[in-house]
Amino acid sequence: MKENPRMITRSEQNPASCWSIEDLFPSDEAWYAALEACKDIPAQAETFKGRLGASAADLLAYLKAEEEINECLDSLFIYPMLRKDEDNGSSKAQAMSGRCQDFRLKLSKASAYAMPEINAIPEETLEQFYRDEPALEPYRRYLTRARRSRDHVLSQAEEDILVATGRLSGGPSQIYNTLRNADLKFPDALDSAGKPHPVSNGSYVPLSTSRDRTLRANAFRSLYDTYGSLRNGFAAMYNASVQKDVFYAQVRRYDSFIQSAMYPSEIPETVYFNLVDTVHKNLEPMYRYLRLRKKALGLEELHLYDCSVPILPEADQVIPFDTAKAYVLEATKVLGQEYHDVLASAFENRWMDIYENQGKTAGAYSAGCRVHPFVLLNHKDDLRSAFTVAHEMGHAMHSYLSTRNQPTLYQRYVTFVAEVASTCNEMLLTRYLLRQCADKKQRAVLINYFLDQFRNTLYRQTMLAEFEEKTHALVEQGESLTVERLCGIHKDLVGLYFGPDVVLDPGIEMEWARIPHFYRKFYVYQYATGFSAAVALSQRILNGGPETVQDYLGFLSGGCSKDPIALLRGAGVDMATPAPVQTALDLFASLVDEMEQLLA
Repeated sequence: MKENPRMITRSEQNPASCWSIEDLFPSDEAWYAALEACKDIPAQAETFKGRLGASAADLLAYLKAEEEINECLDSLFIYPMLRKDEDNGSSKAQAMSGRCQDFRLKLSKASAYAMPEINAIPEETLEQFYRDEPALEPYRRYLTRARRSRDHVLSQAEEDILVATGRLSGGPSQIYNTLRNADLKFPDALDSAGKPHPVSNGSYVPLSTSRDRTLRANAFRSLYDTYGSLRNGFAAMYNASVQKDVFYAQVRRYDSFIQSAMYPSEIPETVYFNLVDTVHKNLEPMYRYLRLRKKALGLEELHLYDCSVPILPEADQVIPFDTAKAYVLEATKVLGQEYHDVLASAFENRWMDIYENQGKTAGAYSAGCRVHPFVLLNHKDDLRSAFTVAHEMGHAMHSYLSTRNQPTLYQRYVTFVAEVASTCNEMLLTRYLLRQCADKKQRAVLINYFLDQFRNTLYRQTMLAEFEEKTHALVEQGESLTVERLCGIHKDLVGLYFGPDVVLDPGIEMEWARIPHFYRKFYVYQYATGFSAAVALSQRILNGGPETVQDYLGFLSGGCSKDPIALLRGAGVDMATPAPVQTALDLFASLVDEMEQLLA
């Protein structure tokens, strides 16, 4: 593993490695000026109050105004988020984020009438509106989707109250992210020679892949002992978040938290339960892979901190960002010239913020924007980081193509399909690297990485989703989420998913505390479903003709113009059935077979 250097400050970053945030605003002062120029927008939005069901012309005027407002505020809202994520310790960035949140709240309050009024329009009246005003027809899906949840929209007075709780509802997430990214400090981890290595949320993953077992174990203890030292605080934050989720689900008259999370996005609940059921039926290949890992590493006991280190030393290759970029560009050429040209332009024009610095938000993400997407990375010059580049640029290209091909109200794709494009890029990169690989050991290295991706995404994210399901169910039943209950649930799930051959090291029961996606309502299961869909789509792209590429590009360009299940069916995969998940798990089992043969 490459040695961790001293963590640099934001001011020490090379601007060429930072995202081109000036594409949004040339300076913070320019952003404040734009915010001031938009101060009358909430009042303008409120002028349509009481008019949406009056006539087709009024409804059309409101929808056009909503599009204009969304276009106007797109850059205004994303800029402070990016500034804060550059350095969570920046008081200036926190102040900008606070001002932005205040404005969002005012706009939400001013617009709270819209959904109740739209939902109150009788069906026959709305159909007459479409006949009276043909220009309303392009908004039919938007209105249909909005009215789909009309049984869960409350009275105007009640909606006003819920809007007013917006600042409170974001509290658990804000506190968690500030604590995790700005305030939480971890002791250095010593390697076998006694040399200290800095530990952070961002550096933990590369430390966990070190060949030095002492360093891996100490990094594990540093991370989880630190989270454990604040166990009651993290439990209180998570409990507050779950209570919030259940409160909104019950107030809006959903049957369950899961229904409240899936119904608005048009995802059948059976999709989640099919996922869990299919994974449970296929745990033995996971156990077999872990037994193979234990044997290949020559260990008497396989600990949790042994589960991420590459099985073969040949995996310890340094992959600088420029090399990763070249790999991704070559691997995605199969998607056509236009895709390739836009992706190359993204690299050249600094869509991404590449390296870690003090206070920077850990992990990686892509944020869609009309100007262009912005991608946060914490690149570590290793194989995992190379795949992260492929993953996040898959997100970015999905956002870019949907924005360029859909009207404003249909540009934002729902979360369920968000992980498909990103993971499909990873699959294409894997297949590309395997095609370039003639060496038996190097092939084993790549398959090892691919297997770990399966484990971390399809198996582990399903496990984390089960944790969410179980904890929310307890609160729905009126039970309390104590730290002991949270730790017990998580440890039992780790034991189930990792099997009898892995030692459950003390500290792993606190893993739930380091999962930021738990503060995004029922998000993580979609990594697993997206991974399954991506396996099927990548196979179809590589084995099919030009029409399969066009089907896939049509999906990337679709935004939310259709429901997510229909969008994926159009690309060639049916997530309403267990088949894609089973197909992916069959591939996992076959790769375990091949890995056993390569290591024989």
